[in-house]
Amino acid sequence: MGNPMTVSAKDLGTSAYDHLWMHFTRMSSYENSPVPTIVRGEGTYVYDDRGKRYLDGLAGLFVVQAGHGRAELAETAARQARELAFFPVWSYAHPRAVELAERLAHHAPGDLNKVFFTTGGGEAVETAWKLAKQYFKLTGKPAKHKVISRAVAYHGTPQGALSLTGLPALKAPFEPLVPGAHKVPNTNIYRAPVHGDDPEAFGRWAADQIEQQILFEGPDTVAAVFLEPVQNAGGCFPPPPGYFQRVREICDRHDVLLVSDEVICAFGRLGTMFGCDKFGYVPDMITCAKGMTSGYSPIGACIVSDRLAEPFYRGSNAFLHGYTFGGHPVSAAVALANLDLFERERLNQHVLDHETAFLATLRRLHDLPIVGDVRGNGFFYGIELVKDKDTKETFDAEETERVLYGFLSRALFDNGLYCRADDRGDPVVQLAPPLISDQRTFDEIEQILRATLTEAWAKL
Repeated sequence: MGNPMTVSAKDLGTSAYDHLWMHFTRMSSYENSPVPTIVRGEGTYVYDDRGKRYLDGLAGLFVVQAGHGRAELAETAARQARELAFFPVWSYAHPRAVELAERLAHHAPGDLNKVFFTTGGGEAVETAWKLAKQYFKLTGKPAKHKVISRAVAYHGTPQGALSLTGLPALKAPFEPLVPGAHKVPNTNIYRAPVHGDDPEAFGRWAADQIEQQILFEGPDTVAAVFLEPVQNAGGCFPPPPGYFQRVREICDRHDVLLVSDEVICAFGRLGTMFGCDKFGYVPDMITCAKGMTSGYSPIGACIVSDRLAEPFYRGSNAFLHGYTFGGHPVSAAVALANLDLFERERLNQHVLDHETAFLATLRRLHDLPIVGDVRGNGFFYGIELVKDKDTKETFDAEETERVLYGFLSRALFDNGLYCRADDRGDPVVQLAPPLISDQRTFDEIEQILRATLTEAWAKL
């Protein structure tokens, strides 16, 4: 086997196939070719082990808000590790977890003042469902345990979060999952079954499907509704006007909790600290992770309203749930430094100032026959690919395999753009660059997409 320290840069790609089991990856695709290996990042770019530069059009994985190579965040991590590298928040506190919880509570809307730390987004979603179940047991409504989420939505990989996920192909290998998770239509107006020409009417219809599902299951059995401000899977579905206000009314009417799953949409992705701020609603819980540290250390959180927390703060009651590394001192310190950076560089305002230009740049691609729709919000956009613009006909399974996976994913990367070509739902290309991006970034993205999508069309 040899000394692992002797693995050279040129051997990394081969060694990765032999030992590194990559996530959501067809490992067989690297049997006879080296695994792409990223070794360095700077600003909006990353570099591979051969020195080639790529524009990071996905901020890592909707994560690296402040950009790569931020020395101050790395130095904050080192300082904290020297002072206190680890201590759990199981019945104990440490300063950075306290400070970060207070900071997040300050930014969160309404009375969302209690912060339960996790190490990632899926764990935050798992936390929210478990908390909802126990909350209703503590308040005398033990039958309220079911949850509602949207078709094609992705909420994570733990068993509960996966049950919430509305992507059958991702769930099938792991069934049976947690019972009680039910699905309603999403807000993809490009493929709206009704009211496709009236966003407000479509939004009301989509929200009303949630109420119909609550009534069908029985309001006394439904605990929570989980919604992303902008739905990720399927390609960045923004909410129609009035949608979340209507959902809030429905949840209040039936004593159902509204969970805003903001693992992607929080921390500036939409130009606000939390996505619910962008669309003017106050949820009962917010789940968040990714951008909290700009990826410089892993952390997540479930931010909870005082009303929900109240019964857990009485007598012998306790939330019987936790994670070893939740609220990790190093991660919490980095998150605080990252939020300082957000304020100092006004990153949220930068996104608000440039989101229209980003969208306009991507919409130039509408002249390509393969581009059906461009949608999203903030610095978070999806481009839906079609076979026929007039009929909105999508690719069949063979075409998706041949064009999306067989060509487009690799070609975009080879042409210097790291982004996501995805068919969870209809085929899309997703873009979510670091929040420091500007018009030069947008133009570079558009130029690479234009050349690569033109070539993909020729292969159909």
